[in-house]
Amino acid sequence: MLLRGKPTEIGAKIYNFGYPSCIQKTSLAIDVGSVPLQSHIYCNAMWPDPAFFVHIRSRTTDPILLLMAGMVQEEGSSSVTSSPLQFFSLMSLSPGLGSPYPWLREMKSEERGLCLIHLLVACANHVAAGSVENANIGLEHISHLSSPDGDTMQRIAAYFTEALADRMLKGWPGLHKAFNSTKIASVSEEILVKRLFFELCPFLRLSYVLTNQAILEAMEGEKVVHIIDLHSYESAQWINLLQLLSARPEGPPHLRITGIHEQKEVLEQMAHQLNEEAEKLDIPFQFNPIVSRLENLDVQSLRVKTGEALAVSSVLQLHSLLTFDDEILRRNSPLVSKNINSGNLQGVFQMNSRTLGDFLEKDVSNVYSPSPDSTSSSPLSLATSQKVMNFLNALWGLSPKLMVVTEQESNHNGYSLIDRIIESLNYYAALFDCLESTVPRASIERQKVEKMLFGEEIKNIIACEGLERKERHEKLEKWIPRFEVAGFCRVPLSYHAMLQARRLLQSYGYDGYKIKEESGCLVICWHNLPLYSVSAWRFRRYS
Repeated sequence: MLLRGKPTEIGAKIYNFGYPSCIQKTSLAIDVGSVPLQSHIYCNAMWPDPAFFVHIRSRTTDPILLLMAGMVQEEGSSSVTSSPLQFFSLMSLSPGLGSPYPWLREMKSEERGLCLIHLLVACANHVAAGSVENANIGLEHISHLSSPDGDTMQRIAAYFTEALADRMLKGWPGLHKAFNSTKIASVSEEILVKRLFFELCPFLRLSYVLTNQAILEAMEGEKVVHIIDLHSYESAQWINLLQLLSARPEGPPHLRITGIHEQKEVLEQMAHQLNEEAEKLDIPFQFNPIVSRLENLDVQSLRVKTGEALAVSSVLQLHSLLTFDDEILRRNSPLVSKNINSGNLQGVFQMNSRTLGDFLEKDVSNVYSPSPDSTSSSPLSLATSQKVMNFLNALWGLSPKLMVVTEQESNHNGYSLIDRIIESLNYYAALFDCLESTVPRASIERQKVEKMLFGEEIKNIIACEGLERKERHEKLEKWIPRFEVAGFCRVPLSYHAMLQARRLLQSYGYDGYKIKEESGCLVICWHNLPLYSVSAWRFRRYS
């Protein structure tokens, strides 16, 4: 139960950042008789005096008021419950056509957003516990409130419920394969949606500006420069670098870019565009394509030559190397096994009564307590680091003068499903809100980014496990020790790079985007929530 005057842990994590607009601190000024009610929907708002709501109850029966004001007086009692969700206990959870409580559709955006968050987390508890019947009931009720073309929280809920349903369906491999048998993965669509994200939001542009400026400064005076692009699909970044190098006072260097991608056609297109630009600028240039997934890359195929000044660019790639067979880890680690069997699921129960109040109230109460795997010293973190450590060690062996890394600034690599859901709700709420503030709701391009990029990432984070789960985002605080152990030392990003990034944000003309320095690295934020980090590293020779 939510305690009066005390923020819940989940509330503190989801609401304290001041985003998105659907779950910001919101004042509902409602006139009830002669007494105005000012209700603050916010995680750490103190509930008003119960006596006040005794007066309110005597003057209204409006369900939204009673629910979102946070107090419902029980019949025959002078006491007032401290939970805004207990009002749901009056409602049936019996499955049927249409919403069993149509007034939910008429809720305001802020009210609906709060309700959806609690429903999602409660439903996730049932999914994690394998309670199919209860999870199905929860998904049904969420479907009455969510929508892929609604407000921010409605859209998020639509993709989270799709991910939860996909996870449940994997319990029946035959059904899951049948439902997905006609889906054809299209590389061209994947490239298209990433370019739309590049155009609609400033995050990738900022990453490219910061990366190119760091390379330009590190390669000053070098005559032969070799850049390794760990995921080569966007020519705009390197076209910009070619233009910067052509303006060097000492003249441009001989530039070689090694592009890595699993599709030959993508690399061929990159080669054509970059060769064309280099010829136009009269820069000696060579593009070396390598058709490979990053996890299967043979470092020897990079063909680094003596005398080359080497730079490595990684944009949202290294986290995919954190994949690990979770089943092997669970068998070998009693701590992780104990955590998955009990850790965050202690509050899960089997419903006897089919009331939405029970479904919510008893599930959400103890829903968030970070599990041991969310810390960098846990067995999970150490085990999943081995593949990426081998890769970083191999890169160190190439003696790069600079490596610039962009990663998602969030912890989506927990073993516990609940940990991942709470973290990803925070993270993707901000990303959806970014698009909401800059792109019209009816935009087809925005819908594609949300469905084909964000939606697929959410599905991978929630529905997948083991080697199939690639979106294992981790924060800068976990990446820094990995780079240092591998033999790299930090290169502070320059003031000029920061200045260029700020100018780029100003050119967008939208409030909310921020850049801040953290441990010599730059973090790109939406309001005060970090979303992406950019860090620079160089080879450190041991004596």
